[in-house]
Amino acid sequence: MVLAKVGVEGSNPFARSNLSASDGISGHSRPGEACVKRPPKWPRAGVDLASRFPARKPLPAVTLKGDAAAEAICAVVRRIPCGWVATYGQVATMAGMPRRARLVGRVLQHLDSKTNVPWHRVVNAKGEVSFSLSRNGGDILQRRLLEKEGVEFDANNRMDLERNRWRD
Repeated sequence: MVLAKVGVEGSNPFARSNLSASDGISGHSRPGEACVKRPPKWPRAGVDLASRFPARKPLPAVTLKGDAAAEAICAVVRRIPCGWVATYGQVATMAGMPRRARLVGRVLQHLDSKTNVPWHRVVNAKGEVSFSLSRNGGDILQRRLLEKEGVEFDANNRMDLERNRWRD
């Protein structure tokens, strides 16, 4: 058995390069070629990036908090007719709070069990009932209530949002 000496050129087949930077050759280039600096891929600081990327819609000037936000969400959910569904994001936008879909889920999760708000008509953006261990069987109840109202699910537990989505 032959042992290779440590530090000898060509002794480590797994090393990136056995050549030093003083040789004028970088370990990232091919052997025998000098390292060439390339221009950066991103535009320089003087280039206007706003013209390259679309601007996001601004949030409303008045953001609802606490009970006012919960009331606005519940008011939208109460307007969803029987047999129709809306997504969490759709409810948030209609309540005046765009991009706050998680807040809608949190408000609906903390509703009293004897409420008159039809919470079961709100589903995720994929057209599925959002399953979670913290719902204590509420996800199964939600699917049964939707099926009772005439909403049909496919083999993947999804509904056709194009057909069942409520548009106000």
